Amino acid sequence: MSNTTSTDPRVTRALQAGRVPENITTAWLEESRDDSAIGAIIFVTILTAVIVLSRIASRVLVLRRTGLDDWLALLGLALLIAFVVLGIKLINIGSGRHYEYIMYVLTPEEVDLSEIWDFAAHIVYTIALVMCRMSGLAFYHRICGIHRGFRLAIRILMGVLVAGFLPQLFLIIFHCLPVTGLWPYDWQKDVEKYKCLQWGVVYSVNSGMSLFCDVLLFGIPLAMIWMLDLPRKRRLQLACILLPGILVIGISIARLVLVIEGQWEMDMSWTYNPMLAVEVSEIGATLISLSIPGIKPMFDKFIGRTVQDSNTGGQSGYSTKGRGTRGTSITLRDLSLRPQHHNKLSSNSDCTYDATKSGNRDDDGTGSTEGIMVRVDFDLTMDNGETKSQHRGSKALEA
Repeated sequence: MSNTTSTDPRVTRALQAGRVPENITTAWLEESRDDSAIGAIIFVTILTAVIVLSRIASRVLVLRRTGLDDWLALLGLALLIAFVVLGIKLINIGSGRHYEYIMYVLTPEEVDLSEIWDFAAHIVYTIALVMCRMSGLAFYHRICGIHRGFRLAIRILMGVLVAGFLPQLFLIIFHCLPVTGLWPYDWQKDVEKYKCLQWGVVYSVNSGMSLFCDVLLFGIPLAMIWMLDLPRKRRLQLACILLPGILVIGISIARLVLVIEGQWEMDMSWTYNPMLAVEVSEIGATLISLSIPGIKPMFDKFIGRTVQDSNTGGQSGYSTKGRGTRGTSITLRDLSLRPQHHNKLSSNSDCTYDATKSGNRDDDGTGSTEGIMVRVDFDLTMDNGETKSQHRGSKALEA
């Protein structure tokens, strides 16, 4: 080689030890996308932490109550942080450099360590995703569990998620026989001791299953919006709150593409850093999309009220009619949602999903109602064919 020194100490040591073939240049070995990958991972992690913690603060400080979905989201955030720590270790050791870097520059011990960290990281990643999805199901159950059809769909989807999670986890754990944290390359020592699946095959199957689960999970709010009898503008406003999950589906597709490229390209390790960044983004985007509705009470209390008061000279931000649930202005604070049931439930019940802050009062005027309210109405068909909706009761479930 023309150059025998490098700014990377590990490359320099490999060159001096004569481990690098003559046809591989120092510039090629030094090429790196480590800094950009780490920067993207840290940015997504901080953004996710801010939004999830804001959601928890909103539930604890504003609404003074929490649900299972909130604590599952907090667990998902903790698992995301653990995955990020392992991911940054993998990047720093050189797992995302060119394939020749791993083959000739890293020591055998460093290669083994990178494989063990990758094994642990993707177990954490798989568990983190399922915790986030369970948080989403718990949230959807809380806001529309009174609807028999949605309740059944959520329970079925929970079974599907568990059924999909177990094969994903087992594929990672039992990728080699006998079981090991290593995922040895063909040129590694003692590779003949193990009978292993290709990592690209395992990750491709897991990515495909993950994409399928995301489509099912974020199809629930889409079905909610589809069933609602709302003007187009209100549908759009609700979609802005409930449908950021579409971004998660796009990220899942990107991960599947990167996994396929990584397995079947000669320079397979070069896509590893982007894949780690995408995996962090997938967990983060799932948590963010499921936490946005939970931030709404804090938005109403500290931001929305200030904006409305400034526009109305200190008066209420919107006028109400009747029971105060149908405001004349259409804002983030004023989303009154009424689903249309194509098949009547046996009890002829009708659910209204109301993300309003109804004149800053509950129905009895004694407290604050913020979040998503589920109202139960009974449709009574009169003898003359007219339908009269009589309100029998309400159950408020804050988001």
